Amino acid sequence: MYLKRIKQHFSQETEWKTFLHVPTLLLFTDPAQVDQHLDVLAYTGLAVSAFILLTGCANMIMMFALWLVYHSIVNVGQRWYSFGWESQLLESGFLAIFLCPVFKLQQVPAQTPIPLVVIYGYRWLIFRIMLGAGLIKIRGDQCWRDLTCMNYHYETQPVPNPISYYMHHSPELFHKFETLVNHFVELVAPFLLFLPRPLRIWGGLIQIAFQVILIISGNLSFLNWLTILPSIACFDDSSLAWLFSSFSGARIKVQEIQKAEKEHPSKPTWGLCVRRTFEIMLGLVLAYLSIPVVQNLLSTRQAMNTSFDSFRLVNTYGAFGSITKERTEVIFQGTRNRTIIPDDQGGIWQEYEFKCKPGSVARRPCLISPYHYRLDWLMWFAAFQNYQYNPWLIHLAAKLLANDEQATSLIAHNPFGNGTTPMFIRGEHYRYTFAEMGSAAAERGQWWQRTRIGSYFPPVTLRGLRAFLKAQDWELPKLKTNRNEAKQ
Repeated sequence: MYLKRIKQHFSQETEWKTFLHVPTLLLFTDPAQVDQHLDVLAYTGLAVSAFILLTGCANMIMMFALWLVYHSIVNVGQRWYSFGWESQLLESGFLAIFLCPVFKLQQVPAQTPIPLVVIYGYRWLIFRIMLGAGLIKIRGDQCWRDLTCMNYHYETQPVPNPISYYMHHSPELFHKFETLVNHFVELVAPFLLFLPRPLRIWGGLIQIAFQVILIISGNLSFLNWLTILPSIACFDDSSLAWLFSSFSGARIKVQEIQKAEKEHPSKPTWGLCVRRTFEIMLGLVLAYLSIPVVQNLLSTRQAMNTSFDSFRLVNTYGAFGSITKERTEVIFQGTRNRTIIPDDQGGIWQEYEFKCKPGSVARRPCLISPYHYRLDWLMWFAAFQNYQYNPWLIHLAAKLLANDEQATSLIAHNPFGNGTTPMFIRGEHYRYTFAEMGSAAAERGQWWQRTRIGSYFPPVTLRGLRAFLKAQDWELPKLKTNRNEAKQ
């Protein structure tokens, strides 16, 4: 349906011009077979990535293919791919194309000099990521200026991990120190990245250490792992040599190339001249596309995680511009009762358990980084909004009412997975807090304590959702048993 709406919107444009607005290969395929084409794209990306990972070899063609495949998925992923690090991955991947030889497949290709424009492109990327995050915090929430944000962050972040529980219970003085360190890393340290070598190396080390701390203290998917990548561009061969054994084949090959270059400097070739020309063009493109990004950084109305061009070549970033002070969760509950019975009169509601987001108060927070449970993250956003703003939640409820396999595969526990289906599903709104260390709740094995706020969305049936699903151009999920379908 989304592809259909795109084509209708650009109905006066050619397919190529539509592609320039919405870069995805799916525009050139049959919309009726979009699921199959998505599988082809995904498996193609997996196969190429696996080859590069296992062989350590890549060229520009393969890297461009990976970039285009991921672009094709992100641009039709809508809310599912609405996270800022999708653009960050696309920008990082685009720069990586120019680090590789055009055709050669060698682990250490000779006569393929590292383009300085790409090295500076990566430094410019990490600079924007960190400075953007620091500025959006200072401008966005008073608690960053009061040094109190870390009092709440570990408890209210999208998907806490077990370490988050202990970090949350640290002394308040430590939280203030953390906030000060955060401001230094994001507002001061980025400027080290463009200074002479010793300071630049320290700047890279600071950024990598900061990302490692974030990985340990939370489940921010692959964001922090991805942010380490451009920081590596702050180092040179000499500073990274200790990572490789003196008997390493790659290290020996690099030394041989360097020695040969000193003894017999290579003369510029036609291919090298063409490559240098493309590098100059790349630098000019990056400089031009950086103009609105710099304007955004300087603006008092700074927007975070925004792209100013459809190919997302240079983007603006930011994180946690505001901190939620309370954690709320949407809890899905289902019942087999054929009529709505009040809870205090025998109504039995069973809870669905998601893979990582808080649900059962006794379940330990998960540890999944760098993996990304997208549904759990979207549920975090939905919890401090309403279901009218998130109609996809009602669509999810319809899928669960039908025990749809694609929907139930995204959750950890389906209480109606024994061949029966619920008659009603509702969404309940709860406030969650970490159980105090040493409290009675903690002694009972509880990681969380929760208090009911009220109803998030009322009980719904599959029959009652037919008109809503039709209005959204969503198909009505099919029940597995005719008996239950007749009931609903």
